[in-house]
Amino acid sequence: MGGGDGASSKTSDKPKYSRFTQQELPACKPVLTPGLVMATFLVFGITFIPIGLVHLSASDNVVQLVDRYDQECVPANYSFPGSADNRMLGFIQDAKVDKTCFRKLTVPKKMAPPIFVYYQLDNFYQNHRRYVKSRSDEQYRDPDDETDTGSCSPEGVDDSLHPIVPCGLIAWSLFNDTYSFKRNNVEVPVNKKGISWQSDRDRKFGSNVFPKNFQNRNPIGGGKLDEKLPLNQQEDLMVWMRPAAMPTFRKLYGRIETNLEASDVLDVVIQNNYNTYAFNGQKKLVISTTTWIGGKNDFLGKIYITVGGFCLFIAVIFIILYLIKPRRLGDTSYLSWNRNSEPVSS
Repeated sequence: MGGGDGASSKTSDKPKYSRFTQQELPACKPVLTPGLVMATFLVFGITFIPIGLVHLSASDNVVQLVDRYDQECVPANYSFPGSADNRMLGFIQDAKVDKTCFRKLTVPKKMAPPIFVYYQLDNFYQNHRRYVKSRSDEQYRDPDDETDTGSCSPEGVDDSLHPIVPCGLIAWSLFNDTYSFKRNNVEVPVNKKGISWQSDRDRKFGSNVFPKNFQNRNPIGGGKLDEKLPLNQQEDLMVWMRPAAMPTFRKLYGRIETNLEASDVLDVVIQNNYNTYAFNGQKKLVISTTTWIGGKNDFLGKIYITVGGFCLFIAVIFIILYLIKPRRLGDTSYLSWNRNSEPVSS
């Protein structure tokens, strides 16, 4: 009796045969024949190369002006002891010296609005761990969290231990160079509305959180803020508060919404305030149009062309080898998935 129960239990533990449990359900199992491999490489090559050419053409249609001004905007007659780097650093740290700089830019082709104005910084590591962590999203969003500055060190409180709003190293180092443009002595307006993310204005920065005690201690890191405007209207700040992943980056300054014709000369007035000289950084003014792929960027088009060309090259090599020394394909009926699986009899 006991032996019979044991045998019955043993039999019941055996899984019932099914195509699901034995992983024999229908599946796509292509056989990589020479013809299929060569056709696949040809399709990839024929598809990728035109896509890359279209991307390069769209990138070439972008009109872009790039002007590095950090060195040019330091007067040659400014005297400061030491090397040229010390002279530039002394210039930017001297509060008594006028930082106004005049530049001329010639438009190479017609630029239709919207024309985007960016500032570009090189050798600025916004992705540094301590820099990225030095902020308080709770404080920026809610006035009741004004004293929530624990994560903002070393820019959490001022010398009187009052909370700084907005706190943190990112806000403290706010970019503060300014640009204005004239064409034929007529001002070209720059629209600075709507340059930040809508989600930042709606949710990340509060409409009733106002700057307080900001840049009231030494050293001063960057720009100041209008204490009468809530943080969700300080769009330069919101743009700056999105840290860049790479040490060379561009951030949106504003938009020019009028046509610029070919050969137009733009008179640019720059307030050269931001200290990139202390870390051997560079500053550039970028004026650019866009196309359906965005700004000027040849990388994606070149990658498509490179991959497409490589696929065509491999396809040609395979075709030549197949024609010179073909190999007979084996009998696919011997493949395990082409045999009829029968349940194992118990």
